[in-house]
Amino acid sequence: DTINCILGPSGCGKTTLLNLISKATKADQGNFQGFEHKTISYIFQEPRLLPWKNVRANISFVLNHIKTTKEKQKIADKYIRLVELYGFENYYPSELSGGMKQRVAIARAFSYPSDLILMDEPLKALDLKLKLNLIRSFRNLWQTDKRTVIFVTHDIDEALLLGNNIYVFSKAPAKIKERFSLGTAERSLNSIEIKEIKNKIWEVMD
Repeated sequence: DTINCILGPSGCGKTTLLNLISKATKADQGNFQGFEHKTISYIFQEPRLLPWKNVRANISFVLNHIKTTKEKQKIADKYIRLVELYGFENYYPSELSGGMKQRVAIARAFSYPSDLILMDEPLKALDLKLKLNLIRSFRNLWQTDKRTVIFVTHDIDEALLLGNNIYVFSKAPAKIKERFSLGTAERSLNSIEIKEIKNKIWEVMD
């Protein structure tokens, strides 16, 4: 169970790849192997919360396989705590900041018993401080409940802070130009090792 970042320029097909994996888009030719029987959670660029449901209800919305309301609430509250939104469970999306909405989307994705979590640039619209806070929250949550994650981005720093593996894509038609393995430990953008990897990524990116 690893966090795999796909890093590449806009328009190279990163989102299309996620849509093919999730079967939201049908391939013109060829096929994907290994995803046939996987259950998938999808986190989009925008949170896609239901405006008429509060935080807890937005999370428990995906828990239809759970029979009792009490058990649904228990699971939702577990993930609300893990993304540091305890106390906001009765708030509605219109009352939340952009970063808080994305935390709800992340909590919802993890609350569903999926094998694979797809993330399509969910930090794109956030400022640097919010990004760093959300990355920290995400990694803490992932350490508690490890899944295979495929995270798409064009931001090198996001990939360096989040990924266990980084796959650098070329311009369209995309191909994998390089793979970087960073392990699972927390890291700082100021560390010598991360700066060296960042320089190597710049060298291979189009």
